[in-house]
Amino acid sequence: MREITLSQITKSVKDSVIKINYYLDDSLVNLFKKAKDKETNQTAISILDDIIENQEIAKKGIVPLCQDTGVVVVYLEIGSEVSFKGDIYEAINKGVKEGYQEGYLRKSMVAHPFNRTNTLDNTPAIIHTTLVAGDKIKMKIASKGGGSENMSNVTMLTPADGIDGVKKLVLDTVFNAGGKPCPPIIVGIGIGGNLEKSALLAKEALFRDLDDESNDEIINKLEKDLYTEINSLGVGPMGVGGDTTCLAVKINYYPMHIASLPVAINIQCHSARHIEVIL
Repeated sequence: MREITLSQITKSVKDSVIKINYYLDDSLVNLFKKAKDKETNQTAISILDDIIENQEIAKKGIVPLCQDTGVVVVYLEIGSEVSFKGDIYEAINKGVKEGYQEGYLRKSMVAHPFNRTNTLDNTPAIIHTTLVAGDKIKMKIASKGGGSENMSNVTMLTPADGIDGVKKLVLDTVFNAGGKPCPPIIVGIGIGGNLEKSALLAKEALFRDLDDESNDEIINKLEKDLYTEINSLGVGPMGVGGDTTCLAVKINYYPMHIASLPVAINIQCHSARHIEVIL
């Protein structure tokens, strides 16, 4: 057994939440630049210029990428040959607390749905755990903003709805969201499983590399078709109109009941803040 200390977990989480709130991945910035080169709407070009400039300012450590520094989401994979002493969830939340305090990041978590009392340290994180083979711990960590999360959707379609039904649901969701999720967006879609599994699939799809493609022929085509059709909606950057409504579409799927076709759509704003850490 390989031992990992909880202090390692805490430090990794702390460093990660600070980093992702100040630095965007180069692959994402390159997509902004490519979108600007292809954009025909002058107002949209100006918005994309602002987005590119904004991440340059943030990268210098002056301000976070966005005033909404999000809820921390962690996909936690624990290897079966790893040992640790104590509460790993407590260690993760300690890292969130320290990171949001030391990074001067806005604390957005409230403890109750109705009295809305702020927890004052952005905890607790949303943690999804799986046990896997191996002697490592992997954490996929995101800071997910509320504006884009609010525009997400979970619907129980029927098998008869098929691919056309999925397309209509996605296009309607994106069009009705308009500028609220701060486009250009990344669209994560989960198909299959059941109600909650489809949502987990959709959120995890947002962690995929921007340049990867599904190995499944049907899903691969659906990703490409939806990318084209979403960008034909005319929503544009920040909803001002234009050719650039989304930067990528990522679909994850899972087996499901013969009578069901669960579909979840998790929208990610242009400030796609996530990182993968392996210990």
